Amino acid sequence: MRFLVCNADPAVRVFLAMAFALVLSLLQGLCTSLAGLGISIVLALVLAPNLRRLCQNLLVANCFVLFVWLTVPWTMPGTALWSPGPFCFTYEGVELSLRVTIKCNAILLAFLTFMADMKPAGLGCALERLHVPAKLVFLILLTSRYVHVIGDEWKRLKMAAALRGFVPGSNMHTYRTLASMLGLTLVNSMDRAQRVYEAMLLRGFAGHFHMLEESRPRGADRVLVLVCLIVLLALLLADTARVWETASWPIF
Repeated sequence: MRFLVCNADPAVRVFLAMAFALVLSLLQGLCTSLAGLGISIVLALVLAPNLRRLCQNLLVANCFVLFVWLTVPWTMPGTALWSPGPFCFTYEGVELSLRVTIKCNAILLAFLTFMADMKPAGLGCALERLHVPAKLVFLILLTSRYVHVIGDEWKRLKMAAALRGFVPGSNMHTYRTLASMLGLTLVNSMDRAQRVYEAMLLRGFAGHFHMLEESRPRGADRVLVLVCLIVLLALLLADTARVWETASWPIF
């Protein structure tokens, strides 16, 4: 069933990724958040085209979540679970860190499942069809295209400095050299951007990217959207009902 995502319309994939991210971020209950994580895991196992790459990306993201566990339980006020010296490990901090971890992994799994292996051109076309502002679409497309070019420019400057005997250290010479390299990277990037803009104008660019193959939603795409929206709506209703049940109401 993984071909459903690989061959799906790019606009459908972007819409579903945004829908899952929005609904999962709005969940308040711990049980419904765990249910959302379970749904994302099932989606990844059934629909993800490359599970190995998805797990690698998820592992990198959880390295940042680790900092939440290293700071929030020790800094958030609440019921103390452990008090080593002047520090206090609170229950509320653990609960908040757990919710952040569950939601982060659920959103990433769903987002990476639908957005995996999507080409920048397809992403730009999908965003344009979803009525995202044109300037934002251009910014995303050109950034995805030229961020590697800027990285190569920085690598060339580092190699040139190393060939001239530059050894980084904690001194003013190192700081001045790195500042000069960053300035050269910025200047070269601006010159390249001007050349690219002029080349696009010479080729008749008028503010719109044209696709060689215009894709449209198929019957399978509509079924996928319908199933996902039903699951998200049920999850949101279950979370809303749980919040209303556990809410404390004043007695008049």
